[in-house]
Order: sequence, then C-alpha cells, then structure tokens
Amino acid sequence: MFSLAHLDRLRRAEIDALAADLPRPGARILEIGAGTGRQAAELAQAGYAVEAIEIPDSNYAQERLFPLTDYDGRHIPFPDASFDVVFSSNVLEHVPDLPQIHREIRRVLRPDGFCLHVLPTASWRLWTSLSAFPAALQHVGALGRELKPHGAPTAAELRRLARVWRRAARHLGAPLVQRRHGERGSALSELWLFRPRWWRRNFRDNGFEVASERPMGLFYTGHMVFGARWPLERRARLARALGSACHLFRLTVRR
Repeated sequence: MFSLAHLDRLRRAEIDALAADLPRPGARILEIGAGTGRQAAELAQAGYAVEAIEIPDSNYAQERLFPLTDYDGRHIPFPDASFDVVFSSNVLEHVPDLPQIHREIRRVLRPDGFCLHVLPTASWRLWTSLSAFPAALQHVGALGRELKPHGAPTAAELRRLARVWRRAARHLGAPLVQRRHGERGSALSELWLFRPRWWRRNFRDNGFEVASERPMGLFYTGHMVFGARWPLERRARLARALGSACHLFRLTVRR
C-alpha cells in the first residue's frame, strides 16, 4: 500500500545513486516535476543551488517540504541559459507534450549543461501489473476492520457496510482493468513505451544526445506491496534478477 515515507526513501536512494553524475557542489540545478521536493531538498543539502518546479494541482501539492515554483507544465519560468543541470525523476512519462518540454529544457540549459532523467522501465511496468493482484488483496484486508458491524443492523449500518463492500469490490476488480501510468498508450503498450530504446529515439528526435545511461539498480513496483519491509539491499539484489524499476539517462544538447 502507498506510503509517502517509503517513496521518500526510494527517492533519496536515487539521489545517492546518481551522485557520481552530478557536477561539483555550487552548480545550479533545476528539478522538473519535483513532487514533495524531497529530492530537491537532498540536492540543496549537498551544496547545489536548486530550483524546483511543479504543477499546482499535483498529487503532492499538500505534502511539499521544499520551496517549489508552480508552473503550467509547458513553459519553464526561468530565463535562457540559467542552469547547469536539468533533473527529473519519473516525470517525463507524464508530460503530454514532450517536444514542448524538451524545447524548454534546451532553452534553460547553459551551453555546457546536461540533463539527468530517471524514467520507469518495462520491468517496472510488468511487475506493477502483476503486483496489482496481491495489492488488491492487501487493500481488502485493510478494509476488514471496517467490514465488522458497528452495532445492530440498522438501515444506516447496512448502508455503511454496503459502501465498504463496494470499495472492496472495486479493489478486487482493479487488477483486471489496469490503467496506464503515463500519458501515452495503455498499460499493455507501456511495456514497449517504457523501454530505454523508445526514450533514446525520443531524445534524439528532440535535439539531445545520450551521453550515458544505466539502470538505477533498485527493484520496486507502483503498488509498493512490501513497502519498507524490504530493505534497499534486498531491492538491489532483486533488480539484478527481475530488472531495475528505473533507468537513468544523461543527455547533452546536440550542437
């Protein structure tokens, strides 16, 4: 089940994993789609000059822990050549107009700047789809306490129980009608769209060169079935067998 604390732990691990790709402290970094601002805060603590932007109605709008600038999802609110690094984590797959955001990224990058984009993989999509079934059972189990009668079976109590049963039925049916995660295709076609090959072509078509890339080396799913009960060391071992949840791209602007 979803845990913001567990998500923060994974995002901190991402920052540790890409530390070798970052310039020296003091560089200006822009994070796009910063969510709660957890990773922006980690970068700022490491000595970088960080700006972070997010759409105002994001899922984490009420959970912000770092100063974020609201933007419209299309136009980056900073001048040309403002940043040494543009960073995003699990964001680009949610952008409807990728050519537009790529143009904006090229605009705000300094001539010798580069991008670091962390993106979900086809392995993440596969295991997220499969883990939907135990996740549904986990949700229904959590509803068990609510399913117990709170008193005599009055009309109000019966209506309450009916609502809880409907919620349980929705959870049990959800794995059979899974929705896509990003802005393109379907849950099934994301097995192709989340492959590094698809992103390489997209970056090349939008004026970037892939300077380097690699798996991030952690296994997890979108349902977080085992959450914090699985330590990062176990997730690193599982990534070698089951695939990394995310892939890191380091991009430079094509000259």
